Amino acid sequence: MSKSNPPIAIVTDSTADIPDELLTKHDIYMVNNYVIIEGKSFEDRKDISREQFYNSLPTMRSFPTTATASSGTYQELYERLLSQGKEFILSIHASARLSGIYNAACAAASAFAERVKVIDSLSVSMGLGFQVIAAAEAAREGASLEAIVNKLVELRKRIKLMAMLDTLEYIHRSGRVSWAKARLGELLRIKPFLEVLNGQVMSLGQTRTYQKGVSRLAETLRHLSPFEKLAVLHTNAEDRARQLIEQVRDILPAQVFTVNVTTVIGSHVGPNGLGFAAILKE
Repeated sequence: MSKSNPPIAIVTDSTADIPDELLTKHDIYMVNNYVIIEGKSFEDRKDISREQFYNSLPTMRSFPTTATASSGTYQELYERLLSQGKEFILSIHASARLSGIYNAACAAASAFAERVKVIDSLSVSMGLGFQVIAAAEAAREGASLEAIVNKLVELRKRIKLMAMLDTLEYIHRSGRVSWAKARLGELLRIKPFLEVLNGQVMSLGQTRTYQKGVSRLAETLRHLSPFEKLAVLHTNAEDRARQLIEQVRDILPAQVFTVNVTTVIGSHVGPNGLGFAAILKE
């Protein structure tokens, strides 16, 4: 196959937060997850916009929950890609410690022996997305499945994903992060910082005000620079994302992505969060 039609298909899920134009450019196949709001299921990226979701989140009568696409959905996609002539499929997903997506993909892959390989990115959002894009670029250049997997293992060492949340309330209620459970009394008084490291959400302390939090994110970016790639992440807080970008404009790479984070992640972290995913230069 030509470089424009590589023999390896790259699959991911909507927690990767890859903008639509990059999905098209890199020929990446994305399976959407679901957010359940007051008993009704909404397909991410299709049935509800991120703006709609975050605007209504604070007034929802009950907290939304999330669900992965079924293993059958993944199996159908794998079957279709292989029947279209793909030799192999590399399916790269959100951390198995944070979601059942990886397990659903693994269950589907078991029907295809060695032709489908599932990878745990140990990350989420563009921490996952950058790995998926790198895999797609390598596939287009003719790299083997083993070479792409090895590339991702090395790339993962240079990925940083950090965020400041507006409140601990949502991540506390999600029940997915053990360290958030003991801090209910502080919910309204702090802006917690977290990092996704080796597939887990780690606490990096907190600040009392939003402005101090933005300054801390800016200082962290300066400390980590230079960058190969950078995405500024937010949960319906584009003005805050722009403010952060302005504070560090002199150290930014040529292209910076601004991403309003998927509803499936936003259900657990809440609106008005701000953070970044970066690939550090070697």
